[in-house]
Amino acid sequence: MSITLTETAADRIQAFLDNRGKGVGLRLGVKTNGCSGMGYVIEFVDNIEDGDQVFEDKGIKVVVDPKSLIYIDGTEVDFGKEGLNEGFKFNNPNVKDSCGCGESFNV
Repeated sequence: MSITLTETAADRIQAFLDNRGKGVGLRLGVKTNGCSGMGYVIEFVDNIEDGDQVFEDKGIKVVVDPKSLIYIDGTEVDFGKEGLNEGFKFNNPNVKDSCGCGESFNV
């Protein structure tokens, strides 16, 4: 089981944490969302909860709850800019299909 980060994503997350001034890492999860079923959720982590899985890559802790892990195990998180838009991208090997707008997926 693993979650990995590209160098670009790790740098961006570290910059967010530095600007925020606190936090132990980033929480990555999923929730029911969109037309395909599941959407990614990203938030800062101040406390690691019992049962959380913690993956460390490039000096960044990525925290995942057990229910989300089954959907995102093996995912690589990237960060990119396209024109005026920027954001995290998820290279998830479990995705079977995604919606046309790219906001949700199913496994």
